[in-house]
Amino acid sequence: MQIGVPLETVSGEARVAATPETVKKLVGQGHTLKVQAGAGIRAGITDAAYETAGASIVDAATALGSEMVLKVRAPSEAELAQIKPSTTLIGMLDPFDRANLERMAAAGITAFALEAAPRTTRAQSMDVLSSQANIAGYKAVMLAADKYPRFFPMLMTAAGTVKAARVVILGVGVAGLQAIATAKRLGAVIEASDVRPSVKEQVESLGAKFIDVPYETDEEREAAEGVGGYARPMPQSWLDRQKAEVAKRVAAADVVITTALIPGRAAPTLVTEDMVKSMKPGSVIVDMAAGKGPNGTDGNCPLTQAGQTVRVHDVTIVGETNIAGLVPADASSLYARNVIDFLKLVLPAEGGLKIDMEDDIVAACLMTQNGEVKRK
Repeated sequence: MQIGVPLETVSGEARVAATPETVKKLVGQGHTLKVQAGAGIRAGITDAAYETAGASIVDAATALGSEMVLKVRAPSEAELAQIKPSTTLIGMLDPFDRANLERMAAAGITAFALEAAPRTTRAQSMDVLSSQANIAGYKAVMLAADKYPRFFPMLMTAAGTVKAARVVILGVGVAGLQAIATAKRLGAVIEASDVRPSVKEQVESLGAKFIDVPYETDEEREAAEGVGGYARPMPQSWLDRQKAEVAKRVAAADVVITTALIPGRAAPTLVTEDMVKSMKPGSVIVDMAAGKGPNGTDGNCPLTQAGQTVRVHDVTIVGETNIAGLVPADASSLYARNVIDFLKLVLPAEGGLKIDMEDDIVAACLMTQNGEVKRK
């Protein structure tokens, strides 16, 4: 099969959907790889490296005109116009962007959105959300360290002792855990909070303190135990007490990193304007949900401006919307491995494209086919 890898055209997007490592594997399986000139250069991959791996370097029209197209982000209207009907498209296509799904369906494309893969053990190797969140959690701390006007570690010098930075991380998923680990390596004192009390052990294993909120009712204790290994939503009474505890920690923090994203819904508000006002001058907030908040430009903080770093109430608020893309070489490497693991399900060794709707991963990722939007 002819597989095309175009240059990403979204502003600021430096990642690429295939690397020489994955190109070599696909060529070894008998596929023909067409990589657009310059597609990997922002991720530190030269055209020569792709050619050595067995790919041909082509223009955009040829890459997008292939039987299968591998992308990082959903295609623009200009790119869609160059993709042929019946083409198979694989990428992070935003399964909750209905208008975009309808455009791809109208173009006759068979589209797979990798973000829609189920959170199962079998799907772990193709979990693009986790691979990119891991990178984003690391880079968020580095952005904070860059903007914070003091050291992160405690330093004892001839001129006196410098206190360690106090870092508060709100939301302890993949990104939050990596943020804890990174801030710890830099020598910060870390506290973390999550609506799932069950993550306390993970937080403490990384050397951070979990912001504990005691249970006061049997309902709260039962919710905290969860069901089948998953936490249940906590009662509002507990959430209100947690918010009060978090507000105290935010007021004392030097750096706050917020990581709460809910697929298909607006990101929750974790840091209010009053909390920002309570923070010390020179403090930093890195809002990893920037652009996903209730008004479309904010995030976990209503003062966040998507794509901008702003200073409000003497606090620096970083609203970078593509943090993983700021580490394009490793982000591309991990993403390309996710893609090639997914391809094992739809490009079997014995033939061409195979869409097995009995496979829960394939069925979950299939967005459009035969002119229809398959995702309900």
